[in-house]
Amino acid sequence: MNKNTISFKTNTIKDIKMPSSVLFDRNTDYDGLSSSFEAPLLDALEKYKNNPSTGFHIPGHNRGAGVLRRFEELIGKDALLLDTTDEFDSLGTLHPATGAIKEAMQLASIAYNSKKTFFITSGSTISNLAIAFGVVSPNDEIIIARNSHRSVITGTMLSGAKPYWLMPKLLKDWSIFGAIEPQTLEKQLNSKPDTKFVWVVNPTYEGMVSDIEKMAKICKKHNVPLIVDEAHGSLWNFSNKLPKTALELGADAVVHSLHKTGGSMTQSSMLHIAKDSKLDVHKIEHALKLLHTTSPSILLLASLDAARAHLSSKAGKTLIERAIENAKYFRSEAKKIKNLSVLGEDDGIKCDVTKIFIKIEGLTGKRLETILELDFNIEIESASDEGVLILSNIGNTREEFEYLINALREISIRKYPDICHLEGKKYMPLMEPNTVMSPREAYFAKKRLVKTKDAVGKIAAEVIALCPPGISVLLPGEIINKEHLPYLSDFDEIEIIEE
Repeated sequence: MNKNTISFKTNTIKDIKMPSSVLFDRNTDYDGLSSSFEAPLLDALEKYKNNPSTGFHIPGHNRGAGVLRRFEELIGKDALLLDTTDEFDSLGTLHPATGAIKEAMQLASIAYNSKKTFFITSGSTISNLAIAFGVVSPNDEIIIARNSHRSVITGTMLSGAKPYWLMPKLLKDWSIFGAIEPQTLEKQLNSKPDTKFVWVVNPTYEGMVSDIEKMAKICKKHNVPLIVDEAHGSLWNFSNKLPKTALELGADAVVHSLHKTGGSMTQSSMLHIAKDSKLDVHKIEHALKLLHTTSPSILLLASLDAARAHLSSKAGKTLIERAIENAKYFRSEAKKIKNLSVLGEDDGIKCDVTKIFIKIEGLTGKRLETILELDFNIEIESASDEGVLILSNIGNTREEFEYLINALREISIRKYPDICHLEGKKYMPLMEPNTVMSPREAYFAKKRLVKTKDAVGKIAAEVIALCPPGISVLLPGEIINKEHLPYLSDFDEIEIIEE
């Protein structure tokens, strides 16, 4: 049960000018530059819009006629007009893929150079669940990166697999997980010869990049498939200034959350199966049918088609280039600010330049996040114990980054008390889980609620993973120790296994 959080408002800074436009820079005809790329699902949706029919089917609002007017005014008539599912007006179906949806998925497969690409409308969570459910059997041993998303843990509950943990390098000065070292994977595979597959995250939520090429070679030597949750790397395929995608480096399956950085709508994602993958595509497809919604949103599916077409176009590449240049500009200017540090290659770390992790001496990340939000009306991606994560997205302008830099300059010279540390909260325990039961065993075991302070020494019965980034603080089957308590301060009670 979450406690109420406390906000600390400071005096608003009035002498720094906010960007005149925080949404779009339309000085360039980006739409015109994108027009030559095929987008079959967009074409079908446009035809659906321009040829209205009398409907006696789901959704019940009937092209917006049955919704609250205030809601219609807020989101627009066109959004409601286009809010439908598959099966109607030659839009095609998702499971099995037919019509315009199938064509759009085939074009995405070509763009990402995969054997097969699936469109997902329930976030990358469903991709992770389908892989776990469709690839392994109960009691199979699998190796999972400690910094995996909570959906990977949920997948082990569905499949009954027994996870072993692959620990990334710990960046203790920044209080975040770093890259996974290939020799750590090699050692783990040598000690677990019955491993069915390896599952890693690359890049990390904060943009740290592992050597996937070496890890893929190690996995091939051990005849074990490599799954890469590349949710935060959906732009990599479209610029040689960004790291190479895992599909190119030898992974068997790759997950991309295009809604995170690629320009599609929230919840839309893609799952790619590599051309030489060891995985059974039909099993994964069957698992998707079982787990995915039977009423997929055409708006979300069309946004994936649009994102693929856009990123493949001159317009998309222009915006990616702008995001990279904005990130480089910010990094350069930020390093000039007193008491501010930027995590990156100067620290000997390979990273995605568009994901910028910073910290200011004397302020926790949570406190810095609060100051930016309340004093400057700036929303950053997330905050940790030490710093904050800033994304240079394809929708950001240079003017926005100039405003952010000016705000950080102001913060660095003002005397802000770090009030947030008084709450006793911490963000992410950088320790290997001590598990005595599989997540599935723990999930189905008899359980009870206890006060969090009384849970030390008990076995956790639930996943506790705050989003973002969705990395588990506790997972079912893990022994709770006193080091966990500062990271559980938002919870009055937690579930444990009944003894």
